[in-house]
Amino acid sequence: MFYRENGQFKTSYRADQQIFPITQDRVALVALLAFAFLVVPMLASEYFFRAILIPFLILSLAAIGLNILVGYCGQISLGTGAFMAIGAYGAYNFFVRIEGMPLIVALVMGGVCATVVGVLFGIPSLRIKGLYLAVATLAAQFFTDWAFLRIKWFTNDSSSGSVSVSGLNVLGLPIETPVQRYLFCLTVVCICALLAKNLVRGHIGRAWMAMRDMDVAAAVIGIRPIHAKLSAFAVSSFFVGLAGGLWGFVHLGSWEPAAFSIDRSFQLLFMVIIGGLGSIMGSFFGAAFIVLLPLFINQVPAMLGVPISTALAAHLEAMIFGALIVFFLIVEPHGLARLWSTAKEKLRLWPFPH
Repeated sequence: MFYRENGQFKTSYRADQQIFPITQDRVALVALLAFAFLVVPMLASEYFFRAILIPFLILSLAAIGLNILVGYCGQISLGTGAFMAIGAYGAYNFFVRIEGMPLIVALVMGGVCATVVGVLFGIPSLRIKGLYLAVATLAAQFFTDWAFLRIKWFTNDSSSGSVSVSGLNVLGLPIETPVQRYLFCLTVVCICALLAKNLVRGHIGRAWMAMRDMDVAAAVIGIRPIHAKLSAFAVSSFFVGLAGGLWGFVHLGSWEPAAFSIDRSFQLLFMVIIGGLGSIMGSFFGAAFIVLLPLFINQVPAMLGVPISTALAAHLEAMIFGALIVFFLIVEPHGLARLWSTAKEKLRLWPFPH
């Protein structure tokens, strides 16, 4: 009964078009952000930051980028790990080759590099779709794996392809401790999530969704496929490249091309499918599920006195991922985000039947 909009009147178009039109949603969001920014840094342990929170935030940003392309525009991509690698190595080269390069500028330039490459590999989407487009984007994955291993310039002449960064700071503030890294990632993700949410609600997002639902009809009513599809590839690649830079600089600190292998691409695709296609919130749900499931598989049997090997845990993880993907594709194609929306709708009518 407390989750209803009775007495909440909209007196302007601006108020009617709010991202969260119900007051309870806005209060809950402010409370959640206050908890994340103020309470979590005081309570969480170093392990919790390094193993759960920071990976969750960065993977959420990458999932938002992939969701823009797959969920909102309907363009299947299997090369997300490649665009993360381009963002990470692009930011690394700007950071180490230009004296005094600010961290934020380096990360943004890494995202721009991923945008350029993403648009190039998105050009085939103007002619092909479906499985054929997925294979075309998969080519980006193999190309970047080869390039960062064989072309030494990208890794600053490192023989193994491994690179490292240190002495990170933003506006003179160090980004060294787990709490500082967490707050930096949280700030970037919040800004990018707000930007993505407004993009998909505007005319650009409507053009993406029109191309997803029926591209021929969208072209008939005046939406240009070349602009809609390539803009989706550009925005998606930028977010994914920025996430790749954060993954390398903030989470790993030292990395090699294997950190952005094809497994990373499939992991992000699983996040989008399980979390919910065409939903910004679903990207967070999917990332939380993917990050927490391996810990759950490893910890729960040990707590029950049934320890399992690392290999068995990895196999169980893959089996559960596969079963859940089949389940969501059959039962609820819109994933956890749709289940969350349905629960809220039922709560708005509780205790009356729905």
